Amino acid sequence: MGDSEGKVRRLETAQLTCPRCGLPQDQVQTLDPEPILLEPDMRPLAHTVPAERRWIELSDGRVTVYGVCPPVVEQRCRIEHALACPGQELPDLWRWLTSLREENRRKAERLREEPPPNSPSDEQLPDAG
Repeated sequence: MGDSEGKVRRLETAQLTCPRCGLPQDQVQTLDPEPILLEPDMRPLAHTVPAERRWIELSDGRVTVYGVCPPVVEQRCRIEHALACPGQELPDLWRWLTSLREENRRKAERLREEPPPNSPSDEQLPDAG
């Protein structure tokens, strides 16, 4: 049964860290029992993504594969983080995806080089010796 006001309740999205590259990935519920890990903040035009790789967001926050060809020109979609993960060897599926994987590789390198937030520098640590 739905809400008495007819509003659709949105499911929460969890953000996890990819064990291969260390970058964030969104864990999103699907129409199936298993969630999917999607690239955060990336919503390409659906017609630029092959039908079996486009994940469309539903009004309740879940996603589903959108196999309609061709999709509406303005339609946006999501892609799996595994496709953009710089820690995985993948074929060159699409030029823009190769560019995204390269940018994510650079982002992961910068993340590894930066000190963790709120960690004291050597000058801030008390002399314990």
